[in-house]
Amino acid sequence: MTASKGRIFSGVQPTGNLHLGNYLGAIRNFVRLQDDYDCIFCVVDQHAITVWQEPKELAANTREVAAAYLAAGIDPRRHIILNQSQVAAHAQLAWIFNCVVRIGWLNRMTQFKEKAGKQRENESAGLFVYPALMAADILLYKATHVPVGEDQRQHLELTRDIAQKFNNDFGVECFPLTEPLILGEATRVMSLRDGTKKMSKSDPSDYSRITLTDGPDEIAQKIRKARTDPQPLPDKADGFDGRPEAENLVNIYAALAEKTVDDVLQEFAGAQFSTFKGALTDLAVASLGPVGAEMQRLMADPAYVDDVLRDGAERAAAQADAVLAEVYDVVGFLNVRGQH
Repeated sequence: MTASKGRIFSGVQPTGNLHLGNYLGAIRNFVRLQDDYDCIFCVVDQHAITVWQEPKELAANTREVAAAYLAAGIDPRRHIILNQSQVAAHAQLAWIFNCVVRIGWLNRMTQFKEKAGKQRENESAGLFVYPALMAADILLYKATHVPVGEDQRQHLELTRDIAQKFNNDFGVECFPLTEPLILGEATRVMSLRDGTKKMSKSDPSDYSRITLTDGPDEIAQKIRKARTDPQPLPDKADGFDGRPEAENLVNIYAALAEKTVDDVLQEFAGAQFSTFKGALTDLAVASLGPVGAEMQRLMADPAYVDDVLRDGAERAAAQADAVLAEVYDVVGFLNVRGQH
């Protein structure tokens, strides 16, 4: 692989029910990065088990994410698709980083505070040190860029801190200070049932999200039932004050159409939601339908998906093992196995 601008590492957790937010916020962007970067796209199954996962579901969900990558258009011959657990160096480097990162740094991670809530003492240690494993994922391949949303920006800053501390502690220039890659205005996709909450895999209502494997009828039904209000669409974005559900549907339309919100409002200003929902349904079916159909085809051929992951893991391991050997030498781990 050749890189004109640098190397990207990014990943998606295999926790089931991949939805529109995952597609617009991550997977669609991955496809667009292929021509300019050397890319490694990971199914981060080790991150997933920081909270309990049913083993059979975890395996199926891992294939689902890989199928989504492929269906969206990621080329596994030009780039690497792997599941994290198949390259042992991720966990090996994470342990070293656990010994570099400071507890005070981890205590400042807002995502842990949000996920743990008042149950902090009952959460797994893995959830607490999750950012050290994320740093290992990225730095194991000396990635120069990571596409990030707001929810991961703090973790990437910690990755840079870990790289800098490691380099300073040992007097080396081993790891790059990975840069965030901001891909235009972020699409924050909210629940179709509550415009104040993010679209989520864990929401008990299926009608809160459009999943990537939904067919045209399911997409149409979910958009038809999406919560709105009786007012017509405004002509400017500031007309959404106090109307989070209305704003969410327009944001989704704008993201799928690759237009600005203002452009969409110019087109639909004054329209009732019955009209707008019809247009949104047509656009969503046209945009997501081919991806969902190809995902279904790939998920019916698990042997092919496994072959892609196996090939990716082998190619990734060749790079990762070389970096890990360099790190082991820097740290001072005695390599008796390599002696003859």
